[in-house]
Amino acid sequence: MHQTFDAALEINLLHANQQGADHNRSHFDEWGITCLNVMSSPGAGKTALLERTLAELNHELRMAVIEGDMTTELDADRLRQYNVPVIAINTGRSCHLDARMVAGGIHQFAHQYNPSDFDLVFVENVGNLVCPAKFEVGEHAKVALLSVTEGEDKPLKYPVMFQEADCLLITKLDLAPYLDVKLDRIVENVRQMNSHVTIIPVSAKTGEGLSQWFDWIRSSLSHYTMQNLPISASMSLGG
Repeated sequence: MHQTFDAALEINLLHANQQGADHNRSHFDEWGITCLNVMSSPGAGKTALLERTLAELNHELRMAVIEGDMTTELDADRLRQYNVPVIAINTGRSCHLDARMVAGGIHQFAHQYNPSDFDLVFVENVGNLVCPAKFEVGEHAKVALLSVTEGEDKPLKYPVMFQEADCLLITKLDLAPYLDVKLDRIVENVRQMNSHVTIIPVSAKTGEGLSQWFDWIRSSLSHYTMQNLPISASMSLGG
């Protein structure tokens, strides 16, 4: 009976969250913004990746960040140095952002800025390999990070994150030569969970792989912008 109750409760929670996520996404679509949900375990390098991304693409794209953290604004303060809007959300005891929390961030963002002036919003989720993947926040795509320091078996032990990801970044590539880890084995294990995910090894420290990551961002923006165009305009641009 206990298991049945828990399962029903989770279904209800996820259903309510999905409605909120759909509502959030409708705002992003209305404003012409693509939203990417960035997820990983703690310490995989989400903030370092966003620092390099904001620095490199700031001249090209108009970006903002909704930053989730349990108690502090330490990561938000790091990202604010790149002169982009950063809305911080403290989740307290919650190990993930949900649609309701991100809706609060969206309302702050819309109150302080003109959302139609922006192209891209990153949601940096709380560090956790399980819950963030189950609770959509209104994103158009999910980006998962897996550090080489986490070992080869994480995709098998925590499958949901890797099954849900549209793009997987294998981070801290500069540390791989010093570890007993095989990159091919990581890729093989990820492919067992998700045969279609885009996999990009990167190092935010050396810059290796970042050009492929930036190209993936550009491709995603183009894809979701086309999806949100009126049908007549899409047909015209598609020839």
